[in-house]
Amino acid sequence: MSFSTNVKEELETVISASRHCQVAELAAIIHFSCEIGKNEEEIKIITENPSVTRKYFTLLKKTFIINGTVDKVLQAVKVLNEQGKIHPLTEEIAPVLLKNSCCRRAFLRGAFLCLGSMSDPHKGYHLEFVCEHEPWALQIRQAAAGFDIETKIIRRKKYYVVYIKEGAGIVDLLNVMGAHRALMQFESLRVEKEVRNSINRQVNCEAANITKTVHAASKQIEDIEYLKKYYGLSNLPDGLRAIAEVRLEHPESSLAELGGYLNPPVGKSGVNHRLRKLGELVEKIKGKEEKS
Repeated sequence: MSFSTNVKEELETVISASRHCQVAELAAIIHFSCEIGKNEEEIKIITENPSVTRKYFTLLKKTFIINGTVDKVLQAVKVLNEQGKIHPLTEEIAPVLLKNSCCRRAFLRGAFLCLGSMSDPHKGYHLEFVCEHEPWALQIRQAAAGFDIETKIIRRKKYYVVYIKEGAGIVDLLNVMGAHRALMQFESLRVEKEVRNSINRQVNCEAANITKTVHAASKQIEDIEYLKKYYGLSNLPDGLRAIAEVRLEHPESSLAELGGYLNPPVGKSGVNHRLRKLGELVEKIKGKEEKS
């Protein structure tokens, strides 16, 4: 079972206590997963997700204690007004239904049940609502923005897709919708992934530093061997001769360790300065050889 399915099954069980919130979620389901029959005589739910169907009928029973007629249901969700005029389902849900933040939470819950999906957190962070009509996408983005959740909209073929790619944003949306069990699972996986990535970055950084140190030491030893052959270490000033001999004796040691072998000890910057002087001397000698 996918993570997305788990989220929807959890959202199916989340029922708002207030009737106005139940109506807001019911409005989302009717807009996003239903068709209205001719003469407003029936509401036909169209979905392949059983969680949507079950939530739809649960909300009907909760909202209309006794079976509500189609016109009463449509009036409640502001699709049908008192004059019998239909508000097209292709348009946004009547804003009056979403005045309260609790109703916007319920709306987003219903919207995700009908239009939402998210990727497996093991593979990446991506949550989206695939909307057939632009007003749906704009209203979902606006509702999410009310909770400081940033979303983006892209056009994918004939659909308008509202999406979140940041882990923190997905966590916030799961919390807003009431998918707390899924949120905890997602957070656990997110923390595990971030810790693993942090360790990998640290290991890579350390490996890069080791490689850099090894290359530098190899170049230093190469320079000293060159000086030994073509210049003579005995001809070097005392400080340079001392560091050259210590580097040859301890090819794997760090600069700080090399400094500790000297008498008197020299700091890391002092060791680096002397080794750089040896390198400059090598370049100077090679330059003279090329000219001659």
